[in-house]
Amino acid sequence: MTLRDRRKARGYSQEKLGSALGVDRTTVSRWDRGETAPQPEYRPKLAALLDLDLVTLDALIKESSAPLETNVGSLSHDAYGPGEDDMIRREFLRVLAVAGAVAALSAEGSDALADDAARDDAAGYSRMNEHLWQVYQLARSKASVRPVVTGQLTALNESLSDRPAPHGPLCVAAGDLFQLAGELAFDGNRHTDAAAAYSLAASASKEAGAFDLWACALIRHAYVEMAGGQYREAVGLLSVAERVAKRGDSSLSTRQWVAAVQAEAHAGLGDIPECERALDEAETVVHLGAEAHNGGWLRFDGSRLAEERGARYVQLGQLDKAEDALNDALRQGALAKGQSFRRRGVVLADVAAIGAKRQDAEQMLTYATEALRLARQSSSGYVARRLQGLQAEIGSLVDDRRVAELGAEIAALSATRREGLP
Repeated sequence: MTLRDRRKARGYSQEKLGSALGVDRTTVSRWDRGETAPQPEYRPKLAALLDLDLVTLDALIKESSAPLETNVGSLSHDAYGPGEDDMIRREFLRVLAVAGAVAALSAEGSDALADDAARDDAAGYSRMNEHLWQVYQLARSKASVRPVVTGQLTALNESLSDRPAPHGPLCVAAGDLFQLAGELAFDGNRHTDAAAAYSLAASASKEAGAFDLWACALIRHAYVEMAGGQYREAVGLLSVAERVAKRGDSSLSTRQWVAAVQAEAHAGLGDIPECERALDEAETVVHLGAEAHNGGWLRFDGSRLAEERGARYVQLGQLDKAEDALNDALRQGALAKGQSFRRRGVVLADVAAIGAKRQDAEQMLTYATEALRLARQSSSGYVARRLQGLQAEIGSLVDDRRVAELGAEIAALSATRREGLP
């Protein structure tokens, strides 16, 4: 038995035990995880609350610290490394399994769990998630957000596990946060971790009956498939996302985002009619109101229509159409405030790809060099991956010394991203 087990057996939440001892909930959370031990001045009262003598309490504290000492060697130096990531995923899957069982046995019993404390927790996590999405979008290096997201996931898991089964709004918060965790992993080219995070986001959203959130998790998972060239698999995922989104809020832009990503999948398969159909559907977002997106897990607002269409035409080899659309996107981006390095870098990489396909060394070098600079400044694996695709298009341009040097720099950047180095 650990200190956490004894706390739960005595009916104390982290908040209640912390209040009884005069310490913050996060302090009790660190005791539970074995990161710190209760200070000597708290131990007599803690022993009394848990109905233990001091000798037994000391033994429990040591037992609580043992797993941490065992696992330290397996944790990555990255604050969002594989060891901690796996632990979070396993714990959350366990919580979801319990939730599903309780919901199946007694809907009334599940409703009874919607107490005021759970509502307050969910509101707090929702506010923090909104803030983290804003930080993520503004951060020059997306990787810098990982430690905070990891801490938030850990705290959310603890709130969920303090209850017999998760409360719906807490599952919504989890579905939201795991999508952000997946975004971070995907940007760092950690596709297995991204897929796992999106799968958990989908499970949590489904548990809460949050259809738009659920559909967005499936959309993001489709991006992982496309990054591996698995376009047919992506089409299948997006078909499910489309059906889920139809059960959601029609005033949101979820359905239009599904269509935009379907266009990419169909372009990857060379299906021009389906790609064009999906792009036209995506453009209906302009008829929605200002509240069609939330700026967090749903950000599709129509501002990227030009670059989406341009990128699809690049995939389909319709270079003149692609260039017109991408130049429009670059002009719009120059006028927009706060456009991310990642977003601009992707557009530049697409224009460079047009130059490569045309065997126009000057165009390819001009735009790829700028995209490479932005990829370095943002540490974006996503932009690096788009640049890496240029190398298959270079062809005879490789005889140009400048092109060869650029290719070597792109290869070096891609290798750095795979190794997870800054």
